[in-house]
Amino acid sequence: MKERVPLPEVLARVSRSFYLSLWLLPGETRGAVALAYLLARAADTIADTRLVARERRLELLTRLRALFGGSASAEEGAALLDELGRLELSEDAIAEEQTLLQRLGPCLDGLEQLPPLEIALVRRVLETLTDGMLADLRAFPGEDSGELAALQTRAELLHYCYQVAGCVGEFWSLIHAARLAPLGRRVRTTLPAFCASGVALGRALQMTNVLRDLRRDLQHGRCYLPQDELSQVGLAPEELLDPRAWERLQPLYRSLVAQGVRDARAGLEHVLAVPSRYRLLRVAELLPLVLALRTLGLACRENPLAEGSRRKVPRRQVHRLLVAGVEAAGDGPALRRWCRGEAQAAGLGAYWG
Repeated sequence: MKERVPLPEVLARVSRSFYLSLWLLPGETRGAVALAYLLARAADTIADTRLVARERRLELLTRLRALFGGSASAEEGAALLDELGRLELSEDAIAEEQTLLQRLGPCLDGLEQLPPLEIALVRRVLETLTDGMLADLRAFPGEDSGELAALQTRAELLHYCYQVAGCVGEFWSLIHAARLAPLGRRVRTTLPAFCASGVALGRALQMTNVLRDLRRDLQHGRCYLPQDELSQVGLAPEELLDPRAWERLQPLYRSLVAQGVRDARAGLEHVLAVPSRYRLLRVAELLPLVLALRTLGLACRENPLAEGSRRKVPRRQVHRLLVAGVEAAGDGPALRRWCRGEAQAAGLGAYWG
């Protein structure tokens, strides 16, 4: 099938750093991965639209999940697409997100045009992702409720990280192993381990988001830090709204940073399992991995509960990392040294090992 990346002008705006990774992918998989991303981003846009009541978002996402899975009738699908095209988004949404919802029909048509294997893999990852979005909406009281709820255990947090990101690493593993013959031969007998390391990489990226966005999520009624571990350091979720709680929170926060770094290191094994002939595919995974390390390092240097504490790696550093990753990606030992050096530079060397 001729490669076709749908809505490229929308993809460039809504995917931010992922857009760089996407264009490093081989042609055999780029179109299907881009399509899966756009469909997932459409669902995420609905989940995050605060101008729409939470119960309404739950209803729309449930119907969209059925449409993604192919179980909605033509009439049900047409009605949903019409409603989504007229949906009023939140004030911080970008124009391309509105365009994506208005042009979701062509993306769904593109899904049906993929080969059967890609259709099955895209539907599988979208099912898991939308399950995670629905669970998130059900677990928390809503941005404007004035209430705050927390996940209960670290296992629940890790499952959430799998649902909204780790499953993407699994999808990434399966589609590349199926469509790139040299990679498929290399992991034929170790495919479960290859998928597990892909899950770990995705989970590391989401743990980074959780730790980076802690204050913003708390202000929106969501505490992803586990309730039982907060209790062990003498904190209730509501107390995290006070920056002075940072002193007591530090042990738990740093243990979650360590969890993210361990998963990132496991994700490096996923990168190294890719044959060196696919250097750019390696870089497509390396870039988010190293950005996660840089972001976790920034998060550890300041009070994440303080106003303005949400930090991002500057765009100029992203491009420098991209160039450095291309240089290191062809050689396994050099790649290990580079990632260890990045962890050390971020102040995370003790967690990397």
